Amino acid sequence: MSYVYDAIIVGGGVIGGSIAYNLSKRGGKILLLEKDRLASKSSGAAAGMLGVQAEMDAEGSLFQLARKSREMFPKLAGEIRETSGIDIELINKGMLKVAINEQQQQEYKRLIAIQRQSGEQSDWLTGEEVRRKEPALTDAIKGAIHFANDGQVEATQLTLGFLNSAAACGVVIKEFVEVFDLQLSKGKVIGVVTNEGYFASENVIVAGGAWSNKLLSKTGLELDIYPVKGECFSVVTQSQLLTTTVFSPSCYLVPKKGGRIIVGATVKPRTFNHKVTVEGISLLLEQAKKLMPSIIEAEWERTWAGIRPQTGDGLPYLGEHPVYKGLFIATGHFRNGILLSPITGEIIADMVEGKPTSLNLKPFRVGRLIKQLT
Repeated sequence: MSYVYDAIIVGGGVIGGSIAYNLSKRGGKILLLEKDRLASKSSGAAAGMLGVQAEMDAEGSLFQLARKSREMFPKLAGEIRETSGIDIELINKGMLKVAINEQQQQEYKRLIAIQRQSGEQSDWLTGEEVRRKEPALTDAIKGAIHFANDGQVEATQLTLGFLNSAAACGVVIKEFVEVFDLQLSKGKVIGVVTNEGYFASENVIVAGGAWSNKLLSKTGLELDIYPVKGECFSVVTQSQLLTTTVFSPSCYLVPKKGGRIIVGATVKPRTFNHKVTVEGISLLLEQAKKLMPSIIEAEWERTWAGIRPQTGDGLPYLGEHPVYKGLFIATGHFRNGILLSPITGEIIADMVEGKPTSLNLKPFRVGRLIKQLT
């Protein structure tokens, strides 16, 4: 038995959730399929940083896209709370990108000038000013850039907020339904084959993160995308030791509600092995201690790992399949899936509806970097 939908989304993470939410606001019969539990992969493992300025080149196309996406969060937080009752825990207390040597100081001061030219707020703090702002940080920090506009959310809450809001607007969401194959006919997609049968649609969106190639390879397309494991741990403190997210080349510290601090993340490319290793957590702990020595007094909470989708040029794939009409792809966001989720959902929903966009999406087109197309 088949069921006909206006659009089918493959993937129940933050990207699939955002696409479902955006399409749900436009009407139509929408289906979202997730092979495991919702938010069970990288979306549920993310620290939730909205690090536009801390992580990206201010002169790149990704920076421009990320900046627009960051601007969407305040309104989005209100919409999701109103529609689903979920608080995505948006916090706008800025971010510190800390320098621990002279070379980093000089590099970061140059970065400030570039960011200011792009219209972003960036301020240099001396080591003393950093410690006045965050007394728990080490004396070894020489200074830091303060990005007042970078913030954070609770990643799992954001993902479930998108999905629950989509469901409230009529989207059919199915967990533990794996898409085995795409049905293609005369240069178009016409549906998907799953462990629960066949579902028909002339619009299918693949948002399967690092697992997207498994399905897309059946169309003769293999994207230049690969998995990157990131291990993290969290601790709990009696009093709030940290109020601002701290970003360094070796690790990051993200303060959450209830005295929690998330520390991440290792970078282990080309593996789907999500096991947490002693080596990875030990390395993170040593780096965290160098930034905030008093973290050793915190109570241990837990460890976890996520598999993030990286691409050859570091840019996500956003667009329609180069051969099959109606088959859309949204993957390769690496460690910026949370940040880029609002704009990605809007972009893909516009593409499905055939609406033009003022954004320059050429750098993200699907056909730019492919390993194979037959």
